[in-house]
Amino acid sequence: MNETPERVMVGQDVGRFTVAHVLPCRVRLTSPLFGDPSFDAGYFQAMVEAVPGVDEVRINARGKALVVAHDGRAETWRRLAARLEDVPDEAYHCGRAADSRVSLGDVAAKGLLTLAATGLPYPAKAAVSWGVGLPTIVQGAETLVTRGLKVEVLDGAAITLSLLRGHYFTAGAITTLLALGRYLEDSTEKRSTALLKGLLRPQAETLWVVRDGVESEIPASQVQAGDVVVCGAGELIPIDGVVAEGEASVNQSSISGESVPVHIRPGDTVISGSVVEEGRLLITVDRVGSETSLARISRFIEQSLRGKSKTQTKSSELADKLVPLTLALAGIKLVTSRDMNRAASVLTVDFSCAVKLASPVAVRSGMYAAGKAGVLLKGASALDALHDVDTIVFDKTGTLTTGEIAVTDLLPADGLGPEELLSLAAGAEEHYDHPVARAVVREAKARKLPLPPISRVDFIVAHGVSATIDGQNVLVGSHHFIAEDEGVPCEACDQAAHDLRRQGKSLLYVAREKTLLGIIALRDDPRPEAGAVLDALKAAGITRVVVLTGDHRETANALARQLPQIDDIHHELKPEDKAAIVAELKKSGRKLAYVGDGVNDAPALMTADVGICMPNGADLAREAAQVLLLSEDLHALPTAKKAAMRTNTIVKHCFYSTIGLNSLILFMAGSGLSPLASALLHNVSTVGILGYAAMAAGRPLDRAEKSAHPSLSTQEVAS
Repeated sequence: MNETPERVMVGQDVGRFTVAHVLPCRVRLTSPLFGDPSFDAGYFQAMVEAVPGVDEVRINARGKALVVAHDGRAETWRRLAARLEDVPDEAYHCGRAADSRVSLGDVAAKGLLTLAATGLPYPAKAAVSWGVGLPTIVQGAETLVTRGLKVEVLDGAAITLSLLRGHYFTAGAITTLLALGRYLEDSTEKRSTALLKGLLRPQAETLWVVRDGVESEIPASQVQAGDVVVCGAGELIPIDGVVAEGEASVNQSSISGESVPVHIRPGDTVISGSVVEEGRLLITVDRVGSETSLARISRFIEQSLRGKSKTQTKSSELADKLVPLTLALAGIKLVTSRDMNRAASVLTVDFSCAVKLASPVAVRSGMYAAGKAGVLLKGASALDALHDVDTIVFDKTGTLTTGEIAVTDLLPADGLGPEELLSLAAGAEEHYDHPVARAVVREAKARKLPLPPISRVDFIVAHGVSATIDGQNVLVGSHHFIAEDEGVPCEACDQAAHDLRRQGKSLLYVAREKTLLGIIALRDDPRPEAGAVLDALKAAGITRVVVLTGDHRETANALARQLPQIDDIHHELKPEDKAAIVAELKKSGRKLAYVGDGVNDAPALMTADVGICMPNGADLAREAAQVLLLSEDLHALPTAKKAAMRTNTIVKHCFYSTIGLNSLILFMAGSGLSPLASALLHNVSTVGILGYAAMAAGRPLDRAEKSAHPSLSTQEVAS
């Protein structure tokens, strides 16, 4: 489909899609895919919307049509065609047919036709009323045949009975209010979806490339096809390409959904959005830029919107169970009273309508409100998990502490000068995206020290870095890594190290060819808001605060003295130790959240009931977490907890209101209330409950609940 938009022809096939109508900035295509029960049209819509230049996408599942509004550029058409011709396997995932969205125009049309029909003579009134109600009746019949007694069956039965008895206004009112309820749900979902798309659009990045045998950092926009990009452990692969050198364990779950990491070798193809868990790869670039980000954006959206919370699932199940009850009560009333009016009145009272719709509306609105307040939830289940959390576990560096680590002391050995020690360490750490590494490099650049050229560097997660500088092996990392794993004698610095740790400082050991070159001391102070945030979390229902760190015992205890709200602190941990402690807490019955930002936090983030990642967290940590904070201010944590508690309370209010109001209307219906009045009361109460769910859960959080600093706007995060 290389034509310009003007030359695209009606009837032209693009993969399994056929062009049905073309305008300069709009195209409508049809496809049998929308009739496939396994095809997730909503997920596919998100993928098409991610195509650069596409402004809006609408899917009409019943009409098997796709409408795309775009910028009219030929390049946009080529990208769109590529997406349509290559439908990924993950689009066939949900196992259910996609529903058509209801527009406000649809609701208005049904309402106006219902009102207009009241002034028409009999034949026209009947024809218009049957036309308005027929789609709902057909849907109810299809549901009865394919899925059994569900809410759609009751809706169709109520409308059919009203039409057969000539109660045309009642039938039209039911149809209109059902459409209005659906529109309210769709609109809140669309709001949260739009927010997620803006927040998750990939940020501008820099990449490490090898040119003329030298690794250099350049803006992502300058990377070209044929360049060789370097990706180390914990980094997200930002381009599509072929591995030229190196082996690694790569997590492709953000693309394929496959949870088991794949072993990648030279010659293998890698896809943007995958994460290097272990190893190091040199990748020859095939495709760059926005085209490579499609799968990552779409997968994030799919994770956030495809799943349902426990509350939504329970509400949906209860709604379906109430359908036979309503039908049975209508039958009993007909047998005992022999009054069709009373039976029809009972049939129009549908407990399940508000029960089934209020929960997802509240959850979507709650997610939207949390996102606006700086907390991005990757799915409704995260909201449920946050509500149940009673224990919060922090990784120390970059979470409870500022992450703005500063070099405080340089203690060289073996005849080196302080600046030479710092230069070597910074050269090895320059390629490592970790707070400690950034601090060392920042200090070296502040002193305007030249950094030595690196011919090879390997990252040992949670331990340190091994680099080749001038043909010699340079090691930079923890005491455990240097002294125990690599066997470098470090006794000469033990007393100095002890004194520095007592001051709350962390230590970085530097060695070359099995000889200790010195130690670098760094300090990372607690965030100014840390104490107040821990107090707020405990006030919100958190009963235990635990801190995990790889720091030495004395450094960890210094933090505990500064933050007395900490109930327990574990030190000198490896990544697997953190995950084991989290698993043990869960085994003891604790519902816990884990807050981290580093590659070494990924196992614990996945083990916890809900993983929370800081905004500048490593790519692997962001992938593993269910909640992303969009602001560095920790006040977002109690905000997230309170948002979850508020949403849960609203869902309960909706449930009890639905049961109470509909029970009252049902009693009135059995006592002689007309079908029209019964239907109006029921539907008005339903719309009222849905409106309450949307407004109460979606309202902005109070200043007391918000973080001290405004959350990032969609545009700021996207940029």
